[in-house]
Amino acid sequence: MAKLLSTIIALLLFQSLLAQNFDKAKLDQYFQTLADNQKMMGSVTLSHEGKVVYQKAFGFADVAANVPATSATKYRVGSITKMFTSALIMKATEEGKISLDQKIDKFFPEIENASNISISHLLNHRSGIQSITSRPDYLTWNTQNKSRKGLYDIIKEGGSDFEPDSKADYSNSNYVLLTWILEDIYRQPYPDLLKKHITGPLQLDDTYVGQRTAIASQESYSYKFVGKWEKETETDMSIPLGAGAIVSTTEDLTKFIEGLFAGEIISSTSLALMMELKDNFGRGMFAIPFYDKMSFGHTGGIDEFKSMLSYFPEQKLAFAMAVNGSSYDPNQAAIAVLSAYFGKEYAIPTFSANTLKSEDLDPYLGVYGSPSFPLEVTITKENTTLIGQATGQPKFSLEYKEENVFIFTPAGLTLEFNPESNEMTLKQGAGNFVLTKK
Repeated sequence: MAKLLSTIIALLLFQSLLAQNFDKAKLDQYFQTLADNQKMMGSVTLSHEGKVVYQKAFGFADVAANVPATSATKYRVGSITKMFTSALIMKATEEGKISLDQKIDKFFPEIENASNISISHLLNHRSGIQSITSRPDYLTWNTQNKSRKGLYDIIKEGGSDFEPDSKADYSNSNYVLLTWILEDIYRQPYPDLLKKHITGPLQLDDTYVGQRTAIASQESYSYKFVGKWEKETETDMSIPLGAGAIVSTTEDLTKFIEGLFAGEIISSTSLALMMELKDNFGRGMFAIPFYDKMSFGHTGGIDEFKSMLSYFPEQKLAFAMAVNGSSYDPNQAAIAVLSAYFGKEYAIPTFSANTLKSEDLDPYLGVYGSPSFPLEVTITKENTTLIGQATGQPKFSLEYKEENVFIFTPAGLTLEFNPESNEMTLKQGAGNFVLTKK
């Protein structure tokens, strides 16, 4: 018994030392390297047992005005909002206002298959309802204010992609509908419900439903890198609602998920239902592994913002990262943070200097296509940076790797040019496509 007790004490001490003694200076250098090389901007927070053990802000909240990011900078967190909405739905079930197996035809009789779609199906993306963000015309109206009727008509028009509960497929429309269910049963606006049941009790003063970005309120713009940081247009927050409209700091996000797992918002039974996985989908959260450890949380993406929030129940560790500009894979940065904390090896990235002159890029410029490839890819340049853009997609900045070879790391994309034959080979995953310049 004494040996067992000493082992438990040693393990607890080891966990405590992990939280305090990892190499923070190296992690600071990691993020500073990304910022200095214009690879990433944003903020990260690690919290162990409710205490912040690492925090770093890097880059700018407003590039043009030279406003640096700080730990108080607020970011659009995109689909992390779904965790908040799911928690509110669970709260409503605890109060007897709705049930998870209740069908949605009472609220939305015009939605296709409404009599066979339950609230639970909305929560874990098993409804079949087409996602508004999957519509080909989405980027033509996402910056416009939409009334409830206008957005509802778009969801109705999208119809169903599959029979309810036959499979799971991510759909933002599910959580827009959940937003309206909450507002109807409580007869209160979603922002008020968020404050009453979550941000107020947890004292999350920097977390709320966003509107137009306000730099004066320490909010951040988002940027894409196309030879330089270029400010992205803003999705109107009347569209994502409870699917993606929340603005927050990384520290507030860690407080939220700690409060959620501590039973300060909903019961442990309700939390277990959120964590319950079917076809890898929980109700407002996912399982996110890290080596032999498991966390639960959600990722987010809206405009050029990318975010991640997760909680390791066994280690009592909360991790939040928000990025407002990246030409480097944010997942690699998340792995670096967790590696630093858990004592895993990771390297500070090095970026080879681009020695190309502007005229060196001219042989690559043009529009490339193939009958066997669904999109055309336009290659342009910005000073000494090569820029790619697929049909109907945002521009992306290509990094020079070696002669005639350029990469776009966030998408795992490699472009190999053959100027003599006017061909470009596009490689992504297991796919290799040879495109010809028009």
